[in-house]
Amino acid sequence: LADAARARRPHPGSARCPLVDVASASNFQSFQLNHFHLDLRLNFTLKEMTGWLVLDLVPIQPGIDTLVLDTHPSLLIHSIDCKMPGSTQLDRPVSLTYRVDPFTDYGSSLNISLPGVVVQRGKGFQITLRFTTTDGPATWWLDPPLTCGQSQPLVFTLGHSVSNRSFFPCFDTPAVKSTYSATVRVPEGVMVLMSATRSSYSKPDRVFHFSMQYPVPAYLVALVAGELKHVDVGPRSRVWAEPCLLSCALNKLGGSVERWLAVAEDLFGPYPWGRYDIVFLPPSFPIVAMENPCLTFIISSILESRDFLLIDVIHEISHGWFGNAVTNATWEDMWLSEGLATYAQRRITTLAYGEAFTCLETRFRLDALHRQLRLLGDDSPVSKLQVTFEPGVNPSTLMNLFTYEKGFCFASYLCKLCGDVSRFDAFLRAYISQFKFSSVVAEDLIELFLDFFPALKEEGAAHREGLEFDRWLGGLGAPLYEPDLSAGGVLTRPVHQLCDLWADPAPDPNALAAFDLSTWTSFQTVLFLDRMLDRCPLPHGTVMEGLSGAYSRLLASQSAEVQIRWLQMVVRSNYPPEIPAVRSFLHKHVSTHMQKAFLYVHDGRITGKKQDESFMIIYG
Repeated sequence: LADAARARRPHPGSARCPLVDVASASNFQSFQLNHFHLDLRLNFTLKEMTGWLVLDLVPIQPGIDTLVLDTHPSLLIHSIDCKMPGSTQLDRPVSLTYRVDPFTDYGSSLNISLPGVVVQRGKGFQITLRFTTTDGPATWWLDPPLTCGQSQPLVFTLGHSVSNRSFFPCFDTPAVKSTYSATVRVPEGVMVLMSATRSSYSKPDRVFHFSMQYPVPAYLVALVAGELKHVDVGPRSRVWAEPCLLSCALNKLGGSVERWLAVAEDLFGPYPWGRYDIVFLPPSFPIVAMENPCLTFIISSILESRDFLLIDVIHEISHGWFGNAVTNATWEDMWLSEGLATYAQRRITTLAYGEAFTCLETRFRLDALHRQLRLLGDDSPVSKLQVTFEPGVNPSTLMNLFTYEKGFCFASYLCKLCGDVSRFDAFLRAYISQFKFSSVVAEDLIELFLDFFPALKEEGAAHREGLEFDRWLGGLGAPLYEPDLSAGGVLTRPVHQLCDLWADPAPDPNALAAFDLSTWTSFQTVLFLDRMLDRCPLPHGTVMEGLSGAYSRLLASQSAEVQIRWLQMVVRSNYPPEIPAVRSFLHKHVSTHMQKAFLYVHDGRITGKKQDESFMIIYG
């Protein structure tokens, strides 16, 4: 089966399969990128990274005399030269001419004229680019007040989806993967981490060396530098954070990371990346988490909630297989990463924490999906699994709950077709084995699925009326199928009962007393608050006053995910006694780094940049 699928599937960008990525200005189809090396010097005073990039390339199409890379106006190119190892004509670097042209509001095209000898020989050659990266969308320079310790500056990069073209010139498309290495020079006392399999440090020179031995797309190259310390939490995992956060992070995670990895390996095969480390970043980190290989970036505010912490870390662990090892070849198939990672996350939590917990978390997310659908409308084009990107549209702006939850529902439907969850687990292992360290499109997954289950192929499972695979991928609106979540009833039933009580303007105090929210999980509490938000605005004199008296003190002591929902109820109901709490929350969670933050307001709800995770948090 594997051999047949490999023979069937052409390499992305080959003549048999011309792959188009409208989000990339590059001519990545014309070259094979074997490896690249970054050499960077970090300047915290100027907030710049200066250095060079070496690309090892091989032309794969004849007659190409121009190399086109993705770049950004914030990235300054100083010089470009070319060298062909072993060539008598290009044994020394030759300076190349280039120009930078506009592309979209999120990037530019770097057009480099190539010597004829490179094109004629069709053999490997090296391009060296000297550049300075400033304050582009990928690079976040935090002054000390924006860090947790508030004593030392910190910088991190965030490449998803198309931002790393402002970090270094590249083929900024998930269709292209390569190994990479890096050398990073920093001031004394600064620790540097990268999404790499190996690292070392030369103390006399203050130089960090990194290498990633497995191919990755450009968006998964990540760097963080600052005052960071670590503690080992398992044989292949360590937690990194600013010193003031480290003990809290260690207490919350304990030995759980290795346990989660072991469960994932039982389901999906050996963990592909060797190490799994986590670095907790300040609240100025603009999203909840980022699945960089070997080094998950995660916001430190998540430590306030055990439930959200474990879900997020397990989701990022799942990306080790789905998204990082096997990657969507274009952003139009982003669900292949996020939808399958969400499915994998829930398989892990089911085995680690039980079916009821997983069903509760899923109910909370699917509620959010349907809420978003009501806001956008059933005919919203972003409700498709395969979203067609128009040129100029930033893929990051179209990340939403459909990418995660509709993708999860499609995976759950495929599992249902198999008739047994263990059979679908076996298929997912085969999918990883077949496509590991490559990039795929939805048709690759579907073809392999039908080959793996020939009986389903023979009976035409892909064309069942109303549940056609094409309709799943291209249809608008809600998922065509949702899994049975009745096993979560033991946890969701009390939520429904309490919501019903508060539907009465004057609920029975004795009946309310039977519900102790301090014993609830975070997901029960946010599910309750979300259901109450759906009814806002609420009457002041009865319901809001009653809710405030019963719960405001308890909710104020809980995580940001809980507080934001209560405070949204306050704002949408215009309840003056709680407005000071809104101001306090904003002062705590919204930093002066707002020039890079994105706040969305939908129907009175203020939501964070990563709406796809449905955390609805305000973060700077």
